[in-house]
Amino acid sequence: MKKNHFAVILIISLFFLWGFALNLNPILIPHLKKACQLSDKQSAFIDSASYIAYFLLAIPAGKFMKRFGYKGGIVFGLLLFATGAFLFYPAAITRSYTFFLTALFIIASGLAFLETAANPYITVLGDAEGATQRLNFAQSFNGLAATLAPLLGGMFILSGQKLDANAEAAMSPEQLNTFLNHEASSVKIPFLIIGAVVLLVAVFIWRTPLPEIQEQEGEEEKTGSILKEKNLIRGVIAQFFYVGAQVCVSSFFIRFSAQVAGIAEKSAALYLSGALLGFMVGRFIGSFLMKFIAPSKLLAFYSLINIVLIIAAVTLKGMPAVYALLGVEFFMSIMFPTIFSLSMQKLGSRMKLGSSLVIMAIVGGAVFPVIMGMVSDQTNIHTAYIVPAVCFAVVFYFALTNLRAKNIKLSTAH
Repeated sequence: MKKNHFAVILIISLFFLWGFALNLNPILIPHLKKACQLSDKQSAFIDSASYIAYFLLAIPAGKFMKRFGYKGGIVFGLLLFATGAFLFYPAAITRSYTFFLTALFIIASGLAFLETAANPYITVLGDAEGATQRLNFAQSFNGLAATLAPLLGGMFILSGQKLDANAEAAMSPEQLNTFLNHEASSVKIPFLIIGAVVLLVAVFIWRTPLPEIQEQEGEEEKTGSILKEKNLIRGVIAQFFYVGAQVCVSSFFIRFSAQVAGIAEKSAALYLSGALLGFMVGRFIGSFLMKFIAPSKLLAFYSLINIVLIIAAVTLKGMPAVYALLGVEFFMSIMFPTIFSLSMQKLGSRMKLGSSLVIMAIVGGAVFPVIMGMVSDQTNIHTAYIVPAVCFAVVFYFALTNLRAKNIKLSTAH
């Protein structure tokens, strides 16, 4: 039992690490947009480079773990993560956007291994009935990382200097090149530190015994295509749209705040950090509420509130629009782990494969920001926020199907 408690602590640290990495993207998007002189659509490929890796690597990660176990998958994922972080240094020297995207893809490839391992691992490190609540608790530390990432990124990466058409016209080519090189170089030290920390964690986990969990012992081996598991497929679709919505809401927040309320980038990063603090608090509150409310009911309620809040953000102007968007973060808090846990119901020995499919759905984070960037380039970033509203409608539908599905045993704590 004590071994399991220590294993839970180690796995929770992984939730923090990948949460920190992914939530630096809202800082990197406006930063590299300026340093590499990009359009909104081009800057959205920062998210695409991160999240496409989940689609490409999730099933290989599942197969890797089937052969080498959870621990092997975790250590390999951490090594990829560290490698990608170290590559930010040469990417900044060359100021190559393609190099930056490659480094982000390698980082995210490592994260795909970590998430494919850690999400199901935490659900089976304990009693089955508390799986959803336990996963929400672990994801709360992902929320803590989400709070700290934009705060620290805003402090150490963003310069606060604007580069609009007038400022660029006033510079000579040499001055412009010096300015852009200085902007790009601010990522060097932060990502070297991240790489070193991740490498240390990899060594620590490699040297620490972790229990290899046999999922759903006593449940009979299932046969037939896993694609016939209707609730799993609905969960994959819901996760695809949810992650798309989550990335869209956060990644364009700094641009949204500047356009709608005239907030400077460093100040907007602080607002985003505060919103993601609400995201973290929402995870803890959601874990508590699941003692009394079925996860699918809470998921339906939260997704409906988010649709209303985003419609308010799109229709309002000034700080009320910003506040409406900030509120969305709180109500997104339980969505990923709850969709994941509900999708895993009744999979038995095929949980690793099912987990791979749900993690593949994270590719929604690669697709919807590009769509949103295209809408923004054609209209404005204010109007483009209708994209995540549509995504939350799909999550709402998934929650409703779980309310009606009699064969789904919802995880509620006693």
